[in-house]
Amino acid sequence: MSAPIDISICICTFRRPELLDQLLAALTEQSCDALRIEVVVVDNDPAGSAASVLRDWQAHFPMPLHARHENTPNIAKARNAAVHTAQGEWVLFIDDDEAPDPDWIRHMVATQRHYDADAVFAPVLPRYHDDTPAWIRNGDFFNRRRFATGTVITTKDARTGNVLIRRSKLMAVPGPFDAAFGRTGAEDTMLFRDMLTHGAKFVWCDEATVSEEVPAQRANLNWLLRRSYRLGQTYVLSEIARLHGMQRLARATQLGLRALVQLLIAAGVTLATFPFSRLMSIRWLRTTLAQCGKLSALAGHRYHEYGN
Repeated sequence: MSAPIDISICICTFRRPELLDQLLAALTEQSCDALRIEVVVVDNDPAGSAASVLRDWQAHFPMPLHARHENTPNIAKARNAAVHTAQGEWVLFIDDDEAPDPDWIRHMVATQRHYDADAVFAPVLPRYHDDTPAWIRNGDFFNRRRFATGTVITTKDARTGNVLIRRSKLMAVPGPFDAAFGRTGAEDTMLFRDMLTHGAKFVWCDEATVSEEVPAQRANLNWLLRRSYRLGQTYVLSEIARLHGMQRLARATQLGLRALVQLLIAAGVTLATFPFSRLMSIRWLRTTLAQCGKLSALAGHRYHEYGN
């Protein structure tokens, strides 16, 4: 009998073989403190664009490396395939465009043990190209909130980009990721909301940082606005997903009226600030687009972020 696995590092990849190759190389340099670790990679590209990278690494990877292929482009299905392949007591998610610091695993595990947490979340820092416009860097659009280590986390700051999760808590949730959100996003929000309902404990580890590439196709106003629109949609959809009947109607009505008021205010401030501060105007324009996303989601439109 082989020794049980402590941690399964789960990676879902979609048409980014070069970045996946860099990530796998970085994982070979991790400080693991004698932990038994495996890596699970799910290629979500129907064309199997990660296949050659995975074959090359499997020949000499220093830990078990399991490759799976999920033909349907759907991030929830890909993550479910990874979780169901994983054998570890813990699942450690990292995105294919991220790169961990050398002590990433060690910090995650130390925080989990100290606070007896069911999930440990950690920072994802932007990694800019040299030619990234200054206004993108100065606007802080790709930075997320950070907290002191040990801070209790809610779904507002819970994401799968850098998180260690107790696998038994994952498997207690059907799916565990909801495939209905696999093209729009918010499948992780739904998972973590369900886990909290089941009594899970989430904490933050500020030392276990990973960096995320900000490619040229994201470092522009068009992408930022589309992102805000999509986040507005997924916020509303996740808020009403578990409600039914009159309760769902009442919550949808409340969210719609609030979004309409916020839309009018945000649009006005966008125009008012434009002559004085382009950066502030862009921030309010993003808020405006988020409200448009909320209202369009309630009207039945779906913006598909994944699988395109």
